[in-house]
Amino acid sequence: MDKFGLIGGKLGHSLSPAIHDLFFKYVGKVGSYELLETELDEIPARMQALRNGFKGVNVTIPHKLHVMPLLDGITDEAKAIGAVNTIKFTSDGAFGFNTDYFGFGRMLEYNEIFVKDQVCVVLGSGGAARAVVKYLADAGATKLFLVTRDISKCDPHFQEIAPGLEVITYKELENLQGYCLVNCTPVGMFPKVAASPVPKSVNARFEASVDAIYNPSETLFLAQAKACGKKAVNGLFMLVAQAVAAQEIWQDEKYDSELIVKIMHDLEQKI
Repeated sequence: MDKFGLIGGKLGHSLSPAIHDLFFKYVGKVGSYELLETELDEIPARMQALRNGFKGVNVTIPHKLHVMPLLDGITDEAKAIGAVNTIKFTSDGAFGFNTDYFGFGRMLEYNEIFVKDQVCVVLGSGGAARAVVKYLADAGATKLFLVTRDISKCDPHFQEIAPGLEVITYKELENLQGYCLVNCTPVGMFPKVAASPVPKSVNARFEASVDAIYNPSETLFLAQAKACGKKAVNGLFMLVAQAVAAQEIWQDEKYDSELIVKIMHDLEQKI
Protein backbone atom coordinates (compact mmCIF):
# COMPACT_ATOMS: atom_id res chain seq x y z
CA MET A 1 0.00 0.00 0.00
CA ASP A 2 1.33 3.45 -0.93
CA LYS A 3 1.67 5.72 2.09
CA PHE A 4 0.98 9.46 2.10
CA GLY A 5 0.47 12.03 4.81
CA LEU A 6 0.31 15.62 6.01
CA ILE A 7 3.06 17.32 8.01
CA GLY A 8 2.02 20.29 10.11
CA GLY A 9 1.53 21.71 13.58
CA LYS A 10 -2.00 21.15 14.88
CA LEU A 11 -3.91 18.99 12.41
CA GLY A 12 -7.00 17.86 14.29
CA HIS A 13 -9.53 19.55 11.97
CA SER A 14 -7.81 18.80 8.67
CA LEU A 15 -10.00 17.66 5.77
CA SER A 16 -6.99 16.20 3.94
CA PRO A 17 -7.53 12.55 4.98
CA ALA A 18 -11.16 12.72 3.80
CA ILE A 19 -10.14 14.27 0.46
CA HIS A 20 -7.43 11.71 -0.26
CA ASP A 21 -9.60 8.78 0.88
CA LEU A 22 -12.25 9.93 -1.60
CA PHE A 23 -9.55 10.21 -4.26
CA PHE A 24 -8.49 6.59 -3.65
CA LYS A 25 -12.13 5.51 -3.78
CA TYR A 26 -12.94 7.23 -7.08
CA VAL A 27 -9.75 6.30 -8.97
CA GLY A 28 -9.65 2.74 -7.63
CA LYS A 29 -6.26 2.94 -5.94
CA VAL A 30 -5.20 1.56 -2.57
CA GLY A 31 -3.41 3.98 -0.29
CA SER A 32 -3.27 5.44 3.19
CA TYR A 33 -3.12 9.08 4.29
CA GLU A 34 -1.93 9.95 7.79
CA LEU A 35 -1.88 13.13 9.86
CA LEU A 36 1.71 13.67 11.01
CA GLU A 37 1.71 16.40 13.66
CA THR A 38 5.30 17.61 13.88
CA GLU A 39 7.04 20.18 16.07
CA LEU A 40 9.59 22.48 14.45
CA ASP A 41 12.59 20.78 16.05
CA GLU A 42 11.29 17.38 14.91
CA ILE A 43 11.22 18.21 11.19
CA PRO A 44 14.70 16.92 10.20
CA ALA A 45 14.10 13.54 11.87
CA ARG A 46 10.57 13.35 10.45
CA MET A 47 11.79 14.07 6.92
CA GLN A 48 14.51 11.45 7.18
CA ALA A 49 12.00 8.85 8.39
CA LEU A 50 9.54 9.69 5.58
CA ARG A 51 12.15 9.02 2.91
CA ASN A 52 11.93 5.38 3.89
CA GLY A 53 8.43 4.18 3.19
CA PHE A 54 6.34 7.19 2.12
CA LYS A 55 5.56 8.01 -1.50
CA GLY A 56 4.65 11.61 -0.74
CA VAL A 57 3.42 14.10 1.84
CA ASN A 58 1.67 17.43 1.96
CA VAL A 59 3.01 20.21 4.17
CA THR A 60 0.92 22.81 5.97
CA ILE A 61 1.27 25.58 8.55
CA PRO A 62 3.78 26.33 9.95
CA HIS A 63 6.29 24.16 8.06
CA LYS A 64 5.96 25.16 4.37
CA LEU A 65 9.22 27.10 4.53
CA HIS A 66 11.05 24.98 7.11
CA VAL A 67 11.08 21.83 4.95
CA MET A 68 12.71 23.56 1.98
CA PRO A 69 16.38 23.29 3.10
CA LEU A 70 15.86 19.54 3.63
CA LEU A 71 14.86 18.82 0.01
CA ASP A 72 16.95 17.64 -2.92
CA GLY A 73 15.07 19.75 -5.47
CA ILE A 74 12.32 22.38 -5.63
CA THR A 75 10.20 23.44 -8.62
CA ASP A 76 10.57 26.94 -10.01
CA GLU A 77 7.10 28.07 -8.93
CA ALA A 78 7.62 26.79 -5.37
CA LYS A 79 10.97 28.61 -5.22
CA ALA A 80 9.37 31.82 -6.47
CA ILE A 81 6.45 31.53 -4.03
CA GLY A 82 8.88 30.67 -1.22
CA ALA A 83 6.81 27.79 0.10
CA VAL A 84 6.47 24.03 -0.45
CA ASN A 85 3.20 22.25 0.28
CA THR A 86 3.85 18.93 -1.48
CA ILE A 87 6.84 16.59 -1.36
CA LYS A 88 7.47 13.58 -3.58
CA PHE A 89 9.89 10.88 -2.46
CA THR A 90 11.72 8.88 -5.11
CA SER A 91 14.90 6.82 -5.27
CA ASP A 92 16.63 10.05 -6.34
CA GLY A 93 15.55 12.01 -3.26
CA ALA A 94 12.84 14.33 -1.91
CA PHE A 95 11.39 16.98 -4.22
CA GLY A 96 9.22 19.99 -3.35
CA PHE A 97 6.23 21.47 -5.18
CA ASN A 98 3.52 24.06 -4.52
CA THR A 99 0.10 22.74 -5.57
CA ASP A 100 -1.78 25.72 -4.07
CA TYR A 101 -0.59 27.49 -7.22
CA PHE A 102 -2.18 24.88 -9.51
CA GLY A 103 -5.27 24.47 -7.33
CA PHE A 104 -6.03 28.18 -7.48
CA GLY A 105 -5.52 28.27 -11.23
CA ARG A 106 -7.73 25.26 -11.82
CA MET A 107 -10.47 26.84 -9.69
CA LEU A 108 -10.39 30.00 -11.82
CA GLU A 109 -10.51 27.99 -15.06
CA TYR A 110 -13.39 25.81 -13.86
CA ASN A 111 -15.41 28.88 -12.87
CA GLU A 112 -14.54 30.69 -16.13
CA ILE A 113 -12.70 33.52 -14.42
CA PHE A 114 -10.13 34.63 -17.00
CA VAL A 115 -7.53 36.98 -15.53
CA LYS A 116 -5.31 37.62 -18.55
CA ASP A 117 -5.08 41.36 -19.27
CA GLN A 118 -7.26 42.11 -16.25
CA VAL A 119 -6.86 44.11 -13.04
CA CYS A 120 -6.76 41.74 -10.05
CA VAL A 121 -6.65 42.43 -6.32
CA VAL A 122 -5.52 40.12 -3.52
CA LEU A 123 -6.63 40.79 0.06
CA GLY A 124 -4.11 39.83 2.72
CA SER A 125 -0.35 39.37 2.72
CA GLY A 126 0.04 36.05 4.53
CA GLY A 127 1.16 32.68 3.23
CA ALA A 128 -2.04 31.95 1.29
CA ALA A 129 -1.55 35.09 -0.81
CA ARG A 130 1.87 34.02 -2.10
CA ALA A 131 0.67 31.27 -4.44
CA VAL A 132 -2.32 33.36 -5.55
CA VAL A 133 -0.16 36.37 -6.46
CA LYS A 134 2.31 34.16 -8.34
CA TYR A 135 -0.45 32.47 -10.34
CA LEU A 136 -2.15 35.77 -11.24
CA ALA A 137 1.18 37.22 -12.38
CA ASP A 138 2.01 34.14 -14.48
CA ALA A 139 -1.51 34.09 -15.96
CA GLY A 140 -1.02 37.57 -17.40
CA ALA A 141 -2.99 39.88 -15.12
CA THR A 142 -2.25 43.33 -16.49
CA LYS A 143 -2.14 44.96 -13.04
CA LEU A 144 -1.88 43.36 -9.61
CA PHE A 145 -2.65 44.94 -6.24
CA LEU A 146 -1.98 43.46 -2.81
CA VAL A 147 -4.06 44.93 0.00
CA THR A 148 -2.75 44.93 3.56
CA ARG A 149 -3.52 46.77 6.78
CA ASP A 150 0.10 47.79 7.37
CA ILE A 151 2.20 48.31 4.25
CA SER A 152 5.39 48.67 6.29
CA LYS A 153 5.03 45.08 7.53
CA CYS A 154 4.37 43.52 4.12
CA ASP A 155 6.95 40.94 3.10
CA PRO A 156 9.17 42.50 0.38
CA HIS A 157 9.37 39.04 -1.22
CA PHE A 158 5.98 39.76 -2.82
CA GLN A 159 7.76 42.17 -5.19
CA GLU A 160 10.00 39.30 -6.32
CA ILE A 161 7.01 36.97 -6.76
CA ALA A 162 5.25 39.51 -9.00
CA PRO A 163 7.39 42.41 -10.28
CA GLY A 164 5.14 45.43 -10.72
CA LEU A 165 2.84 44.39 -7.87
CA GLU A 166 1.46 47.43 -6.05
CA VAL A 167 0.87 47.19 -2.30
CA ILE A 168 -1.99 49.36 -1.05
CA THR A 169 -4.12 49.89 2.05
CA TYR A 170 -7.79 49.00 2.47
CA LYS A 171 -8.56 52.74 2.34
CA GLU A 172 -6.89 53.00 -1.08
CA LEU A 173 -8.84 49.93 -2.24
CA GLU A 174 -12.10 51.86 -1.83
CA ASN A 175 -11.23 53.90 -4.94
CA LEU A 176 -10.14 50.95 -7.08
CA GLN A 177 -12.05 49.15 -9.82
CA GLY A 178 -11.07 45.84 -11.38
CA TYR A 179 -12.01 42.37 -12.57
CA CYS A 180 -11.14 39.83 -9.87
CA LEU A 181 -11.03 40.29 -6.08
CA VAL A 182 -9.46 37.44 -4.07
CA ASN A 183 -9.77 37.12 -0.29
CA CYS A 184 -6.70 35.45 1.24
CA THR A 185 -7.45 36.64 4.78
CA PRO A 186 -9.21 34.53 7.45
CA VAL A 187 -11.91 37.20 7.88
CA GLY A 188 -15.34 35.56 7.64
CA MET A 189 -14.14 32.03 8.43
CA PHE A 190 -16.18 29.82 10.77
CA PRO A 191 -17.01 30.48 13.57
CA LYS A 192 -16.66 34.28 13.12
CA VAL A 193 -18.88 34.39 10.06
CA ALA A 194 -20.47 37.83 10.55
CA ALA A 195 -17.51 39.69 9.04
CA SER A 196 -16.13 40.60 5.64
CA PRO A 197 -12.67 41.98 4.84
CA VAL A 198 -14.28 44.69 2.67
CA PRO A 199 -17.62 46.52 2.46
CA LYS A 200 -20.14 45.55 -0.19
CA SER A 201 -19.29 48.71 -2.17
CA VAL A 202 -15.88 47.19 -2.95
CA ASN A 203 -17.35 43.90 -4.25
CA ALA A 204 -19.62 45.97 -6.48
CA ARG A 205 -16.61 47.31 -8.41
CA PHE A 206 -15.30 43.86 -9.38
CA GLU A 207 -16.76 41.28 -11.75
CA ALA A 208 -15.74 38.26 -9.65
CA SER A 209 -15.07 37.71 -5.96
CA VAL A 210 -13.09 34.61 -4.93
CA ASP A 211 -12.69 33.50 -1.31
CA ALA A 212 -9.98 31.09 -0.18
CA ILE A 213 -12.30 30.24 2.73
CA TYR A 214 -14.55 27.17 2.32
CA ASN A 215 -16.26 27.08 5.73
CA PRO A 216 -18.85 28.55 5.60
CA SER A 217 -19.56 27.75 1.96
CA GLU A 218 -20.89 31.29 1.50
CA THR A 219 -18.99 33.88 3.48
CA LEU A 220 -20.36 37.37 3.99
CA PHE A 221 -17.74 38.50 1.45
CA LEU A 222 -19.29 36.19 -1.18
CA ALA A 223 -22.86 37.05 -0.17
CA GLN A 224 -22.02 40.71 -0.81
CA ALA A 225 -20.76 39.88 -4.30
CA LYS A 226 -23.88 37.84 -5.10
CA ALA A 227 -26.09 40.67 -3.90
CA CYS A 228 -24.33 42.91 -6.43
CA GLY A 229 -24.97 40.39 -9.21
CA LYS A 230 -21.31 39.40 -9.40
CA LYS A 231 -19.67 35.97 -9.70
CA ALA A 232 -18.84 34.49 -6.28
CA VAL A 233 -16.61 31.42 -5.72
CA ASN A 234 -15.56 29.82 -2.43
CA GLY A 235 -12.31 28.00 -1.70
CA LEU A 236 -13.52 24.39 -1.61
CA PHE A 237 -12.70 23.68 -5.25
CA MET A 238 -9.18 25.05 -4.68
CA LEU A 239 -8.73 22.89 -1.58
CA VAL A 240 -9.67 19.73 -3.47
CA ALA A 241 -7.83 20.76 -6.63
CA GLN A 242 -4.54 21.28 -4.81
CA ALA A 243 -4.93 17.82 -3.22
CA VAL A 244 -5.65 16.22 -6.59
CA ALA A 245 -2.66 18.10 -8.05
CA ALA A 246 -0.52 16.51 -5.32
CA GLN A 247 -1.82 13.07 -6.29
CA GLU A 248 -1.04 13.84 -9.94
CA ILE A 249 2.57 14.46 -8.89
CA TRP A 250 2.73 11.33 -6.73
CA GLN A 251 0.93 9.05 -9.22
CA ASP A 252 2.43 10.50 -12.42
CA GLU A 253 -1.08 10.76 -13.87
CA LYS A 254 -3.55 13.51 -14.84
CA TYR A 255 -7.13 13.72 -13.57
CA ASP A 256 -9.98 15.83 -14.94
CA SER A 257 -12.10 18.39 -13.14
CA GLU A 258 -15.01 15.95 -12.87
CA LEU A 259 -13.06 14.08 -10.20
CA ILE A 260 -12.49 17.31 -8.27
CA VAL A 261 -16.21 18.12 -8.42
CA LYS A 262 -17.18 14.61 -7.23
CA ILE A 263 -14.88 14.87 -4.23
CA MET A 264 -16.02 18.41 -3.55
CA HIS A 265 -19.70 17.44 -3.50
CA ASP A 266 -18.97 14.60 -1.05
CA LEU A 267 -16.98 16.95 1.17
CA GLU A 268 -19.80 19.48 1.32
CA GLN A 269 -21.77 16.92 3.33
CA LYS A 270 -18.98 16.81 5.94
CA ILE A 271 -18.57 20.57 6.44
